[in-house]
Amino acid sequence: METSFAPTVGIDSTLPKDMPAAHAAIPVWNSENWFYEDWQPGHCIRSLRRTIAEGESHLFNTLVVDIHPYVQDQMFAETEGVFGKRLVAGAFIFSAGLGLVATNCVNAFSYGYDKLRFIKPVFIGDTIYTVRTNLDKKPKYEEMGLIRASYEVFKGAGELVLYCEHLQTVKYRNPAAHADRTEPENRA
Repeated sequence: METSFAPTVGIDSTLPKDMPAAHAAIPVWNSENWFYEDWQPGHCIRSLRRTIAEGESHLFNTLVVDIHPYVQDQMFAETEGVFGKRLVAGAFIFSAGLGLVATNCVNAFSYGYDKLRFIKPVFIGDTIYTVRTNLDKKPKYEEMGLIRASYEVFKGAGELVLYCEHLQTVKYRNPAAHADRTEPENRA
């Protein structure tokens, strides 16, 4: 596996002008400042694990007004449901799973998601973790290229429960180096 690129976590700060200069110069925790040129296909990261608690599952359902009986009604889930117990909402597993490997790159912007699949159910009390794999990249716009990474969310000892591909636009370090390979921008 390619490991030649050096991650830039915490090397530079965003240097905000609305705080003391000494504080602005401190590297930002959980932030990266890599550019399109730094992003390497094949590079993988794995998250820490987290156990999905009933309270956070319920809070998510309340926030998004998801009151489906499979996620909110214990009696229904146990007596009439296909799985015999309540599910954790797939949208929550998507959000939590991707959040586990979110890197907060100040040069990257979400473009969308493809191939989102909920493969297996996740239940309250299950423990999940995520593996992100950089897939490919291509020049796209005058100032930014397009990268694609897969996200695989697993539960327990490695049972795949969710798969998707995240597309992001990422600023070039040197836009001139990609000028002859970009697509015309449609700003309509």
